[in-house]
Amino acid sequence: MAANVYASATDGGSGGEPAQTRSGTGVRTAGTTIDCPDVGSRLTSVPEQARTEVDKELALLDEQIAKAYQRLSESAQQIQQDSGFADNAIMNPLKEKRGATLERIAIAIDRVGDRPEGLDALAACTVRDSGNQAPEQGEGQDGGGEEQPGQEQDQGGQEQGNGQGQGQGNNGGQAGNGPVAADFADITSVQPNVNSPRQQDNASRGTFATSCGVNENGLFNSDNIIAAPGVTNGAHHFHDYVGNQANNAFAGDQDLANAGTSCDDQGDKSSYYWPVLRVQNGTQEQDANSPGGGIEGNAGAIVTPKQVTLDFVGNPRDKVTAMPRLLRIITGDAKAFVNGTANANASWSCTGFEDRQLKDKYPLCPKGSDVVRSFKFQSCWDGRNIDSANHRTHVAFADASGACPSGFRPIPQLVQRIVYDVDAPSLKDGGRTTPLFAVDSFPEQLHKPVTDHGDFINVFDEDLMREMVDCINDGRKCGAGAEAGPGEKPSQEPSQEPSQEPGAGEEPSQEPTKTPEAPQEQPTRTPDAPKDGNAGGQPGDTGNDGKDEASEPPATDKPAPEPEPSDSPADEAEVYATPSAKSGEQGGSKDGTGEDSDGLGQSQAVGTATSAAATPAAPPRTEPQAVGSGNLADTGAQLWPAAAGAVLVLAGFVVLRRARRS
Repeated sequence: MAANVYASATDGGSGGEPAQTRSGTGVRTAGTTIDCPDVGSRLTSVPEQARTEVDKELALLDEQIAKAYQRLSESAQQIQQDSGFADNAIMNPLKEKRGATLERIAIAIDRVGDRPEGLDALAACTVRDSGNQAPEQGEGQDGGGEEQPGQEQDQGGQEQGNGQGQGQGNNGGQAGNGPVAADFADITSVQPNVNSPRQQDNASRGTFATSCGVNENGLFNSDNIIAAPGVTNGAHHFHDYVGNQANNAFAGDQDLANAGTSCDDQGDKSSYYWPVLRVQNGTQEQDANSPGGGIEGNAGAIVTPKQVTLDFVGNPRDKVTAMPRLLRIITGDAKAFVNGTANANASWSCTGFEDRQLKDKYPLCPKGSDVVRSFKFQSCWDGRNIDSANHRTHVAFADASGACPSGFRPIPQLVQRIVYDVDAPSLKDGGRTTPLFAVDSFPEQLHKPVTDHGDFINVFDEDLMREMVDCINDGRKCGAGAEAGPGEKPSQEPSQEPSQEPGAGEEPSQEPTKTPEAPQEQPTRTPDAPKDGNAGGQPGDTGNDGKDEASEPPATDKPAPEPEPSDSPADEAEVYATPSAKSGEQGGSKDGTGEDSDGLGQSQAVGTATSAAATPAAPPRTEPQAVGSGNLADTGAQLWPAAAGAVLVLAGFVVLRRARRS
């Protein structure tokens, strides 16, 4: 079975010749992955005395899968030559190892409680199609046959490999296990899909913002103290850490309490962590040859976030209660590609488009717009436990109306927003021109965006936690991060373009001089920007991302005396002003050209439209004033002949008088 699945996934469709043979590069091209039952999520009840041992055995199960996946992905030649190789050399040994580990878990629980039933049925794993098949030769990742990019991808993968002979074409990514073009989507093609529950009379409307940096000090590891305490490389991928500076696999509660913190308010020693984002450009990071890094397919340059905001918000129905100290929350599912989306909680978007969220795709953002990943953590607590056996059942999400499940109480909800300055990758050549990006993942999860997840451990000082609760319940904005405007995040984005920094029109008097400078080439380039169209005619926008406004400005913006309105500063400002009438959709080309990325549609900077809107009004106002002053001039022109006549009459009288005297 494994051989059949593997062969079909690697078949290039050319006489049954495998894609790896056709590529001629020796890269890993198998479009398969290993699917094993997730034991940890099913162990909802484990006695406290057995948890340490059980957690270590669960981490061992993850390690077994990672090693089996690595061997499978490197065994294309053997599998093609021997149909039984995958089962005999990889899958059957994996089943035996898992069976022994599951038995140790059952024994550990049986010592202090009731032996769990049915664990042995979770030993077997399957090989299944990953969806990352190699393209036909001469085809690009998008299925087109342009300039034989398939060959370029293979060459590009060799050039950008991580030192292990793994390519960036076919199976995706420089490490050969994703991402692929199908993992990305144009954000402008997404319909607005964010809805907020209606707030009721007893709602807790406040916001408490903490500010803990962006991990500029480079604190990383591939541990996970929540899911795999005491196990090095328990996550099999690198994490960014902000806040608590002592978080690693071996940190105890006292270690966390005594640690330093990157947070501005030293009363917040909480730990906030998430998988790093990497640009797959061939960079050799510190973990390039280590478990959790390049050895397990997590390759490329780690991207430091441009911005991280950590807000705690209230409940739309009720007042919130304090979080217990050392409460642990995992949101999302690092294994969602294999497990399914029941626990998935990934949200991907772009600045200026955050009313549109993607769950299973990375966003392709227009120029001037940054990638945003966000997490809304569980906001209901069972009132008793700071953790649970599967790290989920002690907390829960509120329903669509904001109500917590029976027996749970609302707590402040952590809303985490991470912004990255990364360009939309070039999908047609597999990221060779502009590299692909992806979050770190377990190797068999293939860097799928749906696997994104976040972790939080509450190490707030108790007095500061009380302050947070009072702030939220009173409907105020508080916390060390409140000065940055936690409720007005989009207004920060125009900082990419210094000439547009005032944003929301705080200094409109300065904008007329600033606005024309930034988009000097905008009017001539705009008609070419939306090469592939924006996006599908979203409600509230024109369906062409401002293309019509740029090519045919309103007649009032073309005063007759102006022979070339497209060169006038007022017209340039109008190009930026138009999107403000849509819905503030993002904007502002980083290079000021106004061109989009990969034909994804042009964009305008948030805040620029508002502040620049006053600029194009100048020509219409000037024109009526000119007409008004022209009326006065016409009146004068009609009176001067009468004045001349009067002078002649007076001269006649003088002549007659002199004649009489003589």
